[in-house]
Amino acid sequence: MTATNPWLIAPLVAIAAFMEVLDISIANVSLQHIAGNLGASPEESTWILTAYLITNAIALPVSGWMSEYFGRTRFFSACILGFTLASLACGLAPSLEALIFFRTVQGLTGGALQPVSQAILADVFPVARHGMAFAVYGIAVVAAPAIGPALGGWITDTFSWHWIFLINVPVGFILLALLRRYLPDSGTPSPENRKPVDFMGFALISLSLGALQYVLDRGQTEDWFASNVIMTMSVLFVLAGSYYIARALSQPHPIIDLSLFRHRNYALANLIMFFLGAILMGSTAMMPLFMQLLLGYTALDAGLVLSPGGVALMLMMPVVGRLAGKTDPRVLITLGLLCTAGALWTLGNLTLEISHEQLMWLRVWQASGLAFLFIPTTTVGFSGLPEGATNQASAMMAFMRNLGGAVGIAILVTFLTRITTMDHVHFAAHAAPTSPLWHAHLADIRSLVGNDTRALALIDLRWTAQGQLQAFSTGFRGLALVFLALMPAVWLVRLPPGTPAPASAGH
Repeated sequence: MTATNPWLIAPLVAIAAFMEVLDISIANVSLQHIAGNLGASPEESTWILTAYLITNAIALPVSGWMSEYFGRTRFFSACILGFTLASLACGLAPSLEALIFFRTVQGLTGGALQPVSQAILADVFPVARHGMAFAVYGIAVVAAPAIGPALGGWITDTFSWHWIFLINVPVGFILLALLRRYLPDSGTPSPENRKPVDFMGFALISLSLGALQYVLDRGQTEDWFASNVIMTMSVLFVLAGSYYIARALSQPHPIIDLSLFRHRNYALANLIMFFLGAILMGSTAMMPLFMQLLLGYTALDAGLVLSPGGVALMLMMPVVGRLAGKTDPRVLITLGLLCTAGALWTLGNLTLEISHEQLMWLRVWQASGLAFLFIPTTTVGFSGLPEGATNQASAMMAFMRNLGGAVGIAILVTFLTRITTMDHVHFAAHAAPTSPLWHAHLADIRSLVGNDTRALALIDLRWTAQGQLQAFSTGFRGLALVFLALMPAVWLVRLPPGTPAPASAGH
């Protein structure tokens, strides 16, 4: 697949990926508004997110096979059209049930936009320019989660929740028209050259990944393995996933080509991408929670603190893209790990007196480090792969990043909840009724609020806040240690052909 000017194509496919990734996070801050407007409970409204995430998780890894079967250009255009129409239907949905159904369609059609966009860029740009190509893509998929909450809050407050979906409609149709003009047709395989459809493989992937995403999204809400539903879904994930892997290793034309993991760089890149997704999405979820729960920020204010981090990513991505082809990628990835880990460790020293500006600059510091991770990791992952593997490779790499994000958020939310409860119990256990210090403290609070009931309630709130602060601090430090633990894996990467080694990089 060639094009006279790939820079005409790059921003178009990046916008498609941006639009899809944005829809994962933009609806989060609007759930209360949607629930109130449609007469649903807060618990019921979370299915707006769950339905999207489950179908998105299923669509991501199979998009490579779909591109090869139907023809990548036609499949890509069909997905954009489906995503746009589903967005229109979501914005006009008259009930929660209708909205959840259309979010399911939106997740299915949007799931392919990330990996197919990346595969197109990998093919239309020469290998020497992959760094810059992936910088454009990186701006889309890494910056979108950072600005999603702020944009969603602003749209909901200024207009209504309907517009967080309807905003996709004009963008989608304009994008389709421009892609029809500038994106060359990759062709469609003739019926005799098409790979046979592995219907059993599709069913196993859908069951396994759908069950996994349900467990990750609903686990904490349903108290994990204390719930029969979570137990059943976990068993379904393991059984269906194991059976699929066993079949795929013996199938001549599997839906997901697991043989790509025999390439060391590709396997290591997917490992790094998994943890990159966990750190990016996990920290993006933790910071707004900290600001809203402990500092009293509104959702919009918290989003505005995160937004400069997105700007920093956009500015740093082209810089790293230029360095990617001239510098040992292991050096760039190590620099990114150190930078991001340093920012996260500093966030672990949070206090309730931290200012808006301090939080903003810490986010900028963290985001700058992430820029040094995404591009060289992607470039390394594609190096040395056989010709024609870009569709499958990009699908799995995008899936690993999203899976890492889902796992990271699930673990961190559970960790924050459990540690907060444990610390609260610990503080309460040390409030001995016979202690003179406890009675003196209670008397001081009572003098401020008027009676024992109010004083005890205020003390309980303080214990909860202190427990939450400890949990957030430990969580951020844990993320920093995970990144530092990845460093040995980085130096197992083989240098792509033509990349200068560290000793000669400056000559």
